Amino acid sequence: MSGVSGQQLADALLRPRVVALVGVSDDITKTAARPLHYLKTYDYRQTVYVVNPHRPVVQGEKTYASVSELPEVPDHVFILTNTERAIEALADAGKCGVKVATILAGGFSESGEEGAARENRLKAIARDYGIRVLGPSSIGLVNLHENLFLTANAAFLDHTLVRGGVFCASHSGSMIGALTSRGAAKNVHFGTLVSVGSESDLSLGEICEAALEDPENTGFMLFLESIHHAEKIRSFALAAAKLNKPVVVYKLGRSEAAAELAVSHTGALAGEDDVADALLADCGVARVETIDGFLEALPLMHRLPIKTRGNHRVCVVTTTGGGAAMAVDQLGIRGVDVAPPSEHTRQKLLDAGVQHTGGRIVDLTLAGTKYEVMKAALDIVLASNEFDLVLAVAGSSARHQPELAVKPVIDSAGDNKPLACFVVPEAPDALKLLADAGVPVFRNPESCADVIVAALNRRVPNIEQLPVPPKLAPAVTLNEAEAYELFERVGVRVAPFELVSCDADSGLELSIDYPLVAKVLHRDIAHKTDVGGVVLPIHDAEQLKSAIQSIRSNVEANLPGLHVDQILLQSLSKSSGEVLVGFRRDTEAGPLVMLAAGGVTTEIYRDRSLRLAPIDKKVALEMIQEVKAMRVLSGFRGQERADLDALAEAIVAVSKLALLEDVTVLEAEINPLMVLPEGQGVVAVDALISKVESEDR
Repeated sequence: MSGVSGQQLADALLRPRVVALVGVSDDITKTAARPLHYLKTYDYRQTVYVVNPHRPVVQGEKTYASVSELPEVPDHVFILTNTERAIEALADAGKCGVKVATILAGGFSESGEEGAARENRLKAIARDYGIRVLGPSSIGLVNLHENLFLTANAAFLDHTLVRGGVFCASHSGSMIGALTSRGAAKNVHFGTLVSVGSESDLSLGEICEAALEDPENTGFMLFLESIHHAEKIRSFALAAAKLNKPVVVYKLGRSEAAAELAVSHTGALAGEDDVADALLADCGVARVETIDGFLEALPLMHRLPIKTRGNHRVCVVTTTGGGAAMAVDQLGIRGVDVAPPSEHTRQKLLDAGVQHTGGRIVDLTLAGTKYEVMKAALDIVLASNEFDLVLAVAGSSARHQPELAVKPVIDSAGDNKPLACFVVPEAPDALKLLADAGVPVFRNPESCADVIVAALNRRVPNIEQLPVPPKLAPAVTLNEAEAYELFERVGVRVAPFELVSCDADSGLELSIDYPLVAKVLHRDIAHKTDVGGVVLPIHDAEQLKSAIQSIRSNVEANLPGLHVDQILLQSLSKSSGEVLVGFRRDTEAGPLVMLAAGGVTTEIYRDRSLRLAPIDKKVALEMIQEVKAMRVLSGFRGQERADLDALAEAIVAVSKLALLEDVTVLEAEINPLMVLPEGQGVVAVDALISKVESEDR
C-alpha cells in the first residue's frame, strides 16, 4: 500500500486541486448530497467534478458516468455509493491514477466474514494501483484553510466555525460534530477535522504525520476508539514532539476489562487500554479523561514543556478559597499535590505588600481582586522557579468585571510562562478574553485537574523503541529452570536452585541449604500452586521426600495424563519486600516492561507501572516512584530501606529480553523478585517465560 506518500499524500488528501464526487445525490436532504452542497455553499475554489451515471445534472452541475470519463485525473475522489459500488468506483479511480479516495460506505470488516472479504478486495485495489484509501466508514474531512468541506457530516449544515490551528483526527465521524459545537463554545478553533474510519489503508498516524509540516497546524487532537497501527501513531508523535506541536488524546476503553493472557499476571495487568497508556505516554502524548479537558488541553501543553518525571509542584493563587479548594481536591485525587511557596517566596510576597493566608494555597481574599495585588503575587511565584505550574483561580469578579478580574493573569502569562486559570463562575466574557490571549483556561475543576495532570505526566519520548514485529507464531512456555537461564542471560540474579528426580531416594546430597521450597518442574504448568505443585517449608531430608511424593500425587491428580519427573528446589530466604517484574510483546505496540506490587494481591490492586521496552536505569527509577507499594521499600516510617538501585537494574535487565536475537520472548515474569536490604541486591525466586515455539531447539 505505497505509491503515494509524503508531500503528495498531504496535498491530495488535505489540499486537493481537483476533486471528484462519486454517487452524489440530487436530493439535498440525503447524506450523499451534502459534500457537493458544502463545496458550493462554502466557496471551494478548486475544480470539482460530479460522477453519477443515472443523471445528467445533479444540484445544477454537469455529471459524468465514471471517474475514467472525467476530463482530467482527480487528486481526491470521495465515493458516496453503497458498499459494492464503492469497490467498483475505487478500482476505476485506481486505474486512472487517482492518488486518494475516501469511502463513506460501511459493510466491510466490521460486518463479519463477508465484510472482511470485501475489505480485502479494497486493500488489494489499493495495493495494485497505489491509491491511498481513507476509510471505509469515513464521513470525510474538512480543511478550513482551503474551504474544503469534503464531508457528509450533517454538523456542517450550519457552518459557524472560526478557522484556527487545531488538527483533529477521529475514529468517530459523529464525534466531529460534537467537538466542533462544544469547541465553539470554548473558543477552540479548528483548522482541519478528519473522520478516519476503519483504517483499512490510511492509518490515523499517517494522516496526522502528513499534516505535520503545515505551519497552519499547531496542535493535534486525536479521538481514539482503539489503538491500531501503533507504529504509525508512534512515528507521528515522535515527529510532532520534535516540532513542538503538542498532541492530546481522548481514548475510549478505560472501563474495559483487561484482556488476561494465559501465562502470567502481566497479561492481566497490561490489557489493551494499559498498553495504550504506555504507548501514548512514552511518545510524549497527553491522554485526558474528560471531554471538556480534551477541548481545553492544547493551550496548556503549548506552555508546559515535557520534563523528566518527578514530584510535580503546582501553586494555586486565588481570590476565592472555596473555588480553589475544588481544584486542589481534583488535583489531589489524581496524584498531584498543591505545594505551598517556600518561606523565601512567602517573604517576597509580604515585602511586596501582598497579604495572604497560610497553607497550601496563596489565598489573597478580596484584596486579590485589585490588579496590582494579583499581578504582584503571580509574578513573584512565577519568578521563584519553585513550581511546574501556577494556577490562578478567579472568583465572582470574573463574571461582573471580566477585564479587571483576568487582566493580571493575562499580563503575567507573557513569554509562555507556565500559568493557567480556572474561572469559577459562568463568565463567558472573561473566558474569551483569556482564550484570545492564549492563556490556558478551564471552566470546571474536573477538566482543570484532568488537563494539568495529563500535561505534567507526559514523558520525554522514547526514541530507542524497537520496531513492532509481524504477527507472532504459536508460543511455548518454558519450565522454571529454562526461564531462569534466559533471565540470567540478560543480567537478572537468580536464587540458587537444584533439580532432583521424583524417583530420587531420601539420601539426596544437596548443594543448597535448608529450609527449602520444592516446586514441580514442567513446561505445561505455569501456575504451580493451583495444582498442588508447591510445598514449603522443608527442613530436612525426610520432609523433602514427603514433599516430592506429595507434589507428584497432587499434580497428577489435578492434571490427569501428565507425568511429573522433576522437582526444582530452592533455599527459602527473607527479603525487605517482593515485587513483580514482567515483560510482554504486544502485537500492536511492541515490547513492554512492567513493575508491580508482588504477591497474590497483584491483580486486585493493579498497582503497577508500564513502559515500552527496552528502557534505561533512569526510566526504571521513574517506574519505581510510580508504584505506590514501592514506598514501603524506600524506608517508609523507619522501615529498613531496600536495594532500589538493584531493583532498577533488574527492571532494565528484564526489558533487554526485547533485544535477544536468537529467541523471541512473548511474555516473561518474575513473581516474586525478592528485594533485599540496601546494598545486597535482588534475587528472582520464581519465573515464567513464553517464547515463539518455532525457535525451540
